[in-house]
Amino acid sequence: MPVVHHFAHGPVNPVAAYALAFLGSLLGLASTARATATGTRSRRARWLVTAAFSIGGGIWLMHFTAMLGFDIPDSPIRYDPRLTLASAVLAVLVVGLGLAFVGTGRRALWKLLAGGLFTGVGVAAMHYTGMAAMHVTGSLGYQPRIVGASVLIAIIAATVALWLSVTVRGRGPIVLSAGIMALAVCGMHYTGMAGLTVDLVHDGTPVRGMDPIVLILPIVVSASVALVALAFGALQTVTVEDFARPVTAVRRRDVRPLRAHPVSLAEFNASMPIPYSSTVASHDGKSG
Repeated sequence: MPVVHHFAHGPVNPVAAYALAFLGSLLGLASTARATATGTRSRRARWLVTAAFSIGGGIWLMHFTAMLGFDIPDSPIRYDPRLTLASAVLAVLVVGLGLAFVGTGRRALWKLLAGGLFTGVGVAAMHYTGMAAMHVTGSLGYQPRIVGASVLIAIIAATVALWLSVTVRGRGPIVLSAGIMALAVCGMHYTGMAGLTVDLVHDGTPVRGMDPIVLILPIVVSASVALVALAFGALQTVTVEDFARPVTAVRRRDVRPLRAHPVSLAEFNASMPIPYSSTVASHDGKSG
């Protein structure tokens, strides 16, 4: 049995992975809160798309960041870029479909359970698709019981995430919920990794694929562009909604009518720069 390191760089990778999952969950929950509060379908759909990219992208970035801490000293590790990209698309797609299923129409318990089952299985499929993209000098296997536990954790985490997405309001609860979601997602990932078995075969065949270090730059650039695009899209939606809000009517009791008060000639003269009576007298003298 070869030596396998899941935390080759110490706590750097798990902490960074949790932070990415937390930020994605935070932005996603804030977007779903806006989607629930909005009154039009187009704006709701825009917010749900933002949430899907935020949560799904955060889950996938967490997975890839955690995998950067995975190391086998006796074998190089390479990744298939097509399967890696497919795992990212799968994460966003399943989260988006789950949010659309639960976040539209009338709420129901069966919709939450069905959406959680679908999304959880999809997130687990994302994880194991990403693992299938990894190549070593030999083969990878999995312990069925631990794999089943990771899928169960993914389903529970997805169900809780969908429930939170349609119920949580307010900054404090959203931050707390994002922390719980990130913890559940990281727990699913490392549970799945605990069931990994490695069988190395040194037959001289080169390991195909790309070095994970090479993939960091395009992934960071793509994630940054996507984050900026999501931020601009969210700001644009907020601006449009603010301009579309109806003007609040003024209550009649808040309007105080102007009332006329009698003013004496002496008070009127005192308020004028030149006494009115003097002005009238001077004009009468000139006219005479």
